[in-house]
Amino acid sequence: MKVGGLFTALGVLIVLGGLAWWSNKHPATDAKSTPPSPKLITAKPDEFQGITIAKTGSDPVELAKLAGNWEIVKPTPLHADEGAVGTLAGTMTTITTDRLIDEHPSNLEQFGLTNPTLQVEVKTKDGKTSRVLFGSDNPAGTGTYAKLENDPKVYTVPVYLKTDLNKTVVDLRDKQLLTFNQDKLTSVKLDSASKNSSVEFAKNAQGDWQITKPKPLRADGLQVDDLIRKLKDAKMDLTSADSDSKAAAAQFAGGTRAGVATTTDDKGTQTLEIRKGKNNAYYAKSTAIDGIYKVAGEIGDAMDKTAEDFRNKKLFDFGFNDPTRLEINGMVYQRAGDKWTAGSGSYDSGSIQPVIDKLRDLAASKFADKMGGTQILALGVTSGDNHRYEKVTIDKDGDVYDAQRDGEPSVYVIDTKNMEEVMNAISGIKPYQAPKNEKKK
Repeated sequence: MKVGGLFTALGVLIVLGGLAWWSNKHPATDAKSTPPSPKLITAKPDEFQGITIAKTGSDPVELAKLAGNWEIVKPTPLHADEGAVGTLAGTMTTITTDRLIDEHPSNLEQFGLTNPTLQVEVKTKDGKTSRVLFGSDNPAGTGTYAKLENDPKVYTVPVYLKTDLNKTVVDLRDKQLLTFNQDKLTSVKLDSASKNSSVEFAKNAQGDWQITKPKPLRADGLQVDDLIRKLKDAKMDLTSADSDSKAAAAQFAGGTRAGVATTTDDKGTQTLEIRKGKNNAYYAKSTAIDGIYKVAGEIGDAMDKTAEDFRNKKLFDFGFNDPTRLEINGMVYQRAGDKWTAGSGSYDSGSIQPVIDKLRDLAASKFADKMGGTQILALGVTSGDNHRYEKVTIDKDGDVYDAQRDGEPSVYVIDTKNMEEVMNAISGIKPYQAPKNEKKK
């Protein structure tokens, strides 16, 4: 054996022996024993009663929970946006430290904590207060120095937390222009200035929206719901340069009236007026809040409609309810389970379903003043748990098809193609035939 090889082998043995000795003296640390990074605020958001955000060079923003709702109390009393405050409170509970920098620092100035750039304070139901101070970023820019006011320890926390917590009044105020309860609405009125039109909606006994003025008409519930959603979502735009309160007021005063929406719920009536400024942007004034604000063009467009835009053009309202009874020119089909019968005969459910589908989608292309021609079809549909009954008669005058719902004056004009599809589906109804391999009972 060569001398060089012997020395090499001895060297390896010495290294391995040293590693074994070190391992025995320094056993591996159990990962589970590593203490978790402490949170600077341990209270839960539902325990918060007050929040204060103080930033160098700005007035502190103070929020308080009053009667279960968040309100901005300083620097100006305003309603708070519950969602925005909820997000802020959630962020506060995630202020988890990255690293302990110094347990007993002799000088806080080196961390930017002598004059903190940001302070957040939380008051909880038990009367306790926690205040977190944020200083400068560390040299690497990967963390921000932070500490509790009454604890000497200095930590680093993620840099983004300081940005997420640095909220202003604009960020936290409620920006809704109307505060009605959508579930408690009883009526909605829309006045369109450009179309010189006024339309009012109210709910009928079934809870469906109906047009009550200029005259009673069936309403398209989806269209009315979309209008209500846009009114509910109408918010002040406080971010653009021309959203300044004085500039907004000037544009509103010199603008052209677009429309007025009036809502009534269990608490009362609110009104929203929209005007189009000389800069072609929309501005709003609401009775629910003070001031005039710039708004998105969507709300202005939503008010530029008439009663005709909200009329229900469908002939039947059974929607996704499965009919249990179908009447076609005196022939009565009844469903029991998945089987259809008429008189003493059974009918193929697969041939009746296309008729139901076509009637469900049957809609007018426009409206007429009166019925014309000769009746060619009388239809009746019973559906739903309440056995709602709808009856429609259809007349033909040349190539024109007019339809009318029982008890309603409106005349629906149906396109020839749609009517032909209904008639073809009806002619396709056929008796039930048992499969050849089906056993006779």
